[in-house]
Formats: sequence, C-alpha cells, structure tokens
Amino acid sequence: MGVKAALPRYELYCYNVVLCMAMLWAARWIFDVSSCKYKSTHDTADVEWMMWFSTFREHIIFALSGHVIFAKICSLLALQYRSLVFMVYGMLAVFTSMGWAYVTLILSHCVLLYSISLVKLRWLCFVAGLITLATFKMEPFISWQAGFVTGNFELRPLLFYGGCGFTIMRSMSFALENCEKKDGNYSILELLKYNFYLPFFYFGPIMTFDKFYIQANNPNLTRKDGEMWNISLQGLLHLGVIMIVAVLLHFMYILTIPSDMKLLKNISDWALAGLAYLNLVYDWVKAAVMFGVINTISRLDHLDPPKPPKCITMLYVFSETHFDRGINDFLCKYVYNYLGGKHDNVLDELIASLCTFGIAALWLGPGWVVFIWAFLNCFGRNFELWTAKFFTMEPFISIEMAISESMSRRIRVVFNTFNFWTIVLYNVLALNSLEFANLVAKRLLLKGEVLVIFERFKCILKSKRFYVIVIVRLKMYIYIYIYTYIYIFMFFPCYFKNILFLNQTIYCFSGFPFTTVTVMFVTYCLIQLIKERERRQALIDDPDPIPPPAPAPAPTAAPTPTDPSTTQTDAAAATQPVDPNKQKAE
Repeated sequence: MGVKAALPRYELYCYNVVLCMAMLWAARWIFDVSSCKYKSTHDTADVEWMMWFSTFREHIIFALSGHVIFAKICSLLALQYRSLVFMVYGMLAVFTSMGWAYVTLILSHCVLLYSISLVKLRWLCFVAGLITLATFKMEPFISWQAGFVTGNFELRPLLFYGGCGFTIMRSMSFALENCEKKDGNYSILELLKYNFYLPFFYFGPIMTFDKFYIQANNPNLTRKDGEMWNISLQGLLHLGVIMIVAVLLHFMYILTIPSDMKLLKNISDWALAGLAYLNLVYDWVKAAVMFGVINTISRLDHLDPPKPPKCITMLYVFSETHFDRGINDFLCKYVYNYLGGKHDNVLDELIASLCTFGIAALWLGPGWVVFIWAFLNCFGRNFELWTAKFFTMEPFISIEMAISESMSRRIRVVFNTFNFWTIVLYNVLALNSLEFANLVAKRLLLKGEVLVIFERFKCILKSKRFYVIVIVRLKMYIYIYIYTYIYIFMFFPCYFKNILFLNQTIYCFSGFPFTTVTVMFVTYCLIQLIKERERRQALIDDPDPIPPPAPAPAPTAAPTPTDPSTTQTDAAAATQPVDPNKQKAE
C-alpha cells in the first residue's frame, strides 16, 4: 500500500468532526474536575516548566541575552575567533552560577574522556563514558560529586545534574568522532569549545561533535533570503505557545490530577483518556518550547541545531517515538544504526534496540519504572519489525494486492490504532507513575465497572444546571424523567453507555467494551488524519509525473474508386508469405 493512497473527502470530514467533538468532550470533563477539586490559580506540578517560565525566568533570560550580545560583537570584530568567544563566555557564566569547584569537576571529566579518546578504541570510549555517566546516576557517587557544589542558589541542584549529564554525552560524542578521525587527533580546545557553548550546556539539546565542529568553524556566515524573518517568527511562535500553555494550566490541572489516585478512580473514562493523551501532548509541547528557545538562539549563531521532537499527535509507530531529538540522534548514530546495520535482520535489530534502550535507561536514571519503560518500548519497536516481516509473507501480500489502496489503508489504520495506545500507555508510565498507567489500562482496555455519577460529581450537581438530577425519583412524573435524560445526554459522557436511575443515585456502566470501542474509534479517526497529512506531504516531496498527452489520430483519406484488377493483385500480394529477414531489415 502506497503512502499516496487517498480517501473520499466526505470521509475525512467525518473524521475531523468526530475528533474535534471527542477532544472538546474530554477537555470539558477535565475542566469540570479541575474547577471543582482545585481552587488554586495555577497548576504548578511541573517544576521544570515553572523554573523556565516563572521562578528563574529572569536569570535564564539574562544569561542567554548576554550570550547573544557577545556573539554579535564577536561576529563584527573577530569573526575567526567566535567559537573561542563562545567558550570563554560559557565558562564565565558557569563559573558565576555554580562556582569554581563545579567548573573543575566538569574539566576533569572532559580531560579524562579526551585522554581515553587518544587510544582510538571505540569500545573503550563507550565503556568509559557510560561508567562516568553512571557516577551521576547512582549513589554514593552522586552525593560525593554534589558535595563540590555549595551555596543557597535554588537552581543549583538542577543545573548540576543537567550540566554534568550533558557534558558526559558531549564528551562521548567527541571521543567517538576522534576515533573515526584517521589522521591525527582533535585538540582538547575543540572539546572545550564544544562543551561550554552556553545555550546547550545545561539543558541541551545534544548536537553531535561532527556537526558542531563544521558549523562553528565555518567562515562563511551569510544567511539565506528570509532566514532572519523565519528566526523572528519562530521566536514569536514560542512566545505565543508559552502564553497559551499558561492559560490552559490555569483552567485544566492535567499535571496534578494524575497524582491523585483517589480522584482518578471516580472520574469518567473520557477524562481519564484525555488526561493520558494530554500529558503526552504537554510533555511534547514543553520539550518543543524549551528546545525551541535554545535553538532560536543557536540559529542566531549560524548553527543548525537538532529539530524539535515529533508531536505525539503525529505518531503511531514506535520507530518515530522520541521526546528529545538530540538524544535520539546521538543514540541512532553511535548505537542503533552502528549495531543494526540496514535494520533488516531480526537478531541485529534486537541487539541494537536492547543496547539503545539500555543507554537511554541509564541516561534517565536507573529505576524500576525506567526499566519497565525501556523494556516495553524496546519490545514495541521489535514487535513492529516482526509484524511487518510477517505480513510481507504469503498469503497476506496477495490479499493486499487484491484489494484497493484505500481499503488497505483503512485496514492498516485499524492495527495502528492499537499501536497508538500502546505508545501512550508505555510513555505515560515514564511521565507519570505506574499506578496511573495501570488504572488507564484497566479502565479503557481490560475491564468494565459501575461508576456512581451522583457521588462522583456532588460538588458540580449543586449548580443550577444540574438541579434536576438531584430531585429525580422513580415516583415523579414522566416528563421530569425525560427532561433528566436530556440533561444527562448533554452534560455527561455516558451518552454511549447504559444508564440506570435508582432513587437519588445515577449508575453508569463504563470501561470495556463501551469506552474501549468509542476511544478506539476516535483514535482511528486521528490516525486517518495523520495518514492524510503524510499523503499530502508525499505529494509535495515526490509529485506524480504528469502523463504525456495522447497522440493525435492519423488522418484517414477518403475512399477512391479503384480498378478491380488492381484490387485483386494487391490482395494476392498481401496473402503471400513474407520473408522474416526481409521484414526485419525493413
């Protein structure tokens, strides 16, 4: 099935309508729960977001603005020394914020990995780098190294682990590229320039050394037409996204609710599904904005940084799932592609993915939740490969060739729908907790249960809009009973479920299979729209060739009267056998 397989326009319109209504429906549930349960003015559960755009916003803006000013002055006065100026300013900024002991600790790790890279043994550089990285992820090495940093600056613990972790990964990239260098070695000054580039130092993203070395030492700093306009537009876009997220976190506590298990057990299935999905969307938005701000500054320095991660809304396969494109590029280049080769052998793919997710687990910090996340994502990636190979065998390939391309696309999307929710559940496990992922899986996929709507939303039922539900009794007139049903269908997500009224309590059957079917259908609509977007992009990147015009028909002469004897002679000549050699020569 080609990626350019199209669907009817009316079918795509239906998918858009269903998806928009489902998202608004789930968002309304989350909004109602947030306004009922939480009375604070803002969802402050994400420490990293609050640090960047609230608590330490002035410090970060001051440091990055200074870098931009120094870079501009250097580009005007001493263009050939701009990478050296980046290093000096970065070291001064780190020294000012963290102290000389921290700078010494960073330099010691850089010198250690540089010395090992001189041996030019790839496996030794890997082992040394991973052992060094493990010292910042395990006790008692963490406490011992953290003792070098003192002071009351609240941001120091986060800056300590961020700077040290990214320093090790950058030093590993330098060491591995030095092993590939055939003539001589890179100088340690190049490693320090690479590591102490301030926009990337504390929070990433990781830009591999080979790309940074070429771009930072490029003497040609001319820009393309409209590049500065695109950079300015990108900065304004990130500012707008920050403001939108701030408004949404004011009304929807999507980060605080998943930590309240008692509340989660009493909310609707739509709210639970919406929370799981929006948590992943929020984490992508956070990564895109944070890396986007840094990337905008690095683009002002004539660098081409790693792109933001691909949105979870556009993902339905494990092979494209990542939230940090810098780490993803690092692992793909030095581990996954190096060990996996062409990725067509099942055993090589298994070894490459195991090593890749093992290093990713070490980067995130060893723990049971991280190990479970790594195992499940590794299994999902390999299961995709096994399934793809299985369905390329007979009789499946013949069956797919016999049906239309549009029907093949619909069948594939059915399988991608289940794959999408495995991606959601596996990554919710790492972003939230094992209990939250377990609850989502049980409520949406595994078992049904009876939920008590009246007790669940007793604070909402006090409003005038829901007063009819409170006074419902079986002895009341039939028109009140019908009126109550109208309110239920309008304001409760039990529209597709079985509803029972017993005295003053409303019981609603939820979970499997009612919620499962509806959620999977909405997901099916989402993936069809993703496929449509990919189809349009494929037509732009590789347009179909325009067929040549049909040749004009040859003019036919009008019949003329002929001599009967001549006609008989021509017919006799036509019936005579023709010599093949003569015909070929002619």
